[in-house]
Amino acid sequence: MPYPKMKPKEIPPQENLTKWMEFVLLDFADVPQLQWFLFGLFLVIYLCIVLCNGTIVLVTKVDPALQTPMYFFLGNFSLLEICYVSVTIPRLLTSLWTQKRTIFLVACATQMCFALTLGGTECFLLTVMSYDRYVAICNPLHYPLVMNHKVCVQMVTGSWLSGMPIMIGHTCQIFSLSFCASNIINSIFCDIPPIIKLACGDTFMNEMMIFVVAMLFVAIPFLLILVSYGKIISTVMKLPSSSGRAKAFSTCSSHLIVVALFFGSATITYLRPQTEDTAGTDKVFSLVYTVVTPLFNPLIYSLRNKEVIMALKKLFCK
Repeated sequence: MPYPKMKPKEIPPQENLTKWMEFVLLDFADVPQLQWFLFGLFLVIYLCIVLCNGTIVLVTKVDPALQTPMYFFLGNFSLLEICYVSVTIPRLLTSLWTQKRTIFLVACATQMCFALTLGGTECFLLTVMSYDRYVAICNPLHYPLVMNHKVCVQMVTGSWLSGMPIMIGHTCQIFSLSFCASNIINSIFCDIPPIIKLACGDTFMNEMMIFVVAMLFVAIPFLLILVSYGKIISTVMKLPSSSGRAKAFSTCSSHLIVVALFFGSATITYLRPQTEDTAGTDKVFSLVYTVVTPLFNPLIYSLRNKEVIMALKKLFCK
């Protein structure tokens, strides 16, 4: 049976400044004929993300050949991807299964807070991984000293925790607004751009905060990654042997692909002007950085890395 088109509830004029206590996440309600297909598709995607990234976490922990800073960061990155998709996809699967798309304000704020915090962690962790490659290629003699285990743990811990206070405060600021125009969120999860569109009153300060946070967590890390790879490319081009250059580029190319996917989609979503016509585009790009990147992360790193492939073969043979 076709899913009825949802309309925002009528609000009496005297209550037009009342904050909504629940929202409606539209996700894919505009294609009712595809609900079961989408449920099966996202279920398979979620299981693949959890199993594949979980395998990388396991293999980087147990294989002696992978006990290096690069694979320590990769294991943490894969764990982060599992956490990241678990914030959004299970809620989407429930919505597609039950056809009930309402979500309480507190639940929506919680989902946004976790998504923002883990997204910020991903930005920092990708930056740390690029720094690791920079030290390994540009300063190989100092690599064991600079990237010792204590420093690696501190970098990973900082990536996980440093953005938490800012993202919690940012979420509180967003949900301190009054939402009077509608309670329908045209997105697959409680993301900032579609929720800001529902706010009434002046949202200039909130939009400025979005810009500031996006600069801190997206633009600056991305620039640091570009600087790191600029120095890496400069160093690699000076290597005497073509095989050495090929090996160095192969090591870095996997990371660059993940960086391009994640930062590209996040930049387009958060740093471009928001209009009513961008809802469909926002939904597509939010799928890229919340679903596509975690899905391709293990494929990109394992298929392009001989050490990971060998470790996987040993794991499965056992």
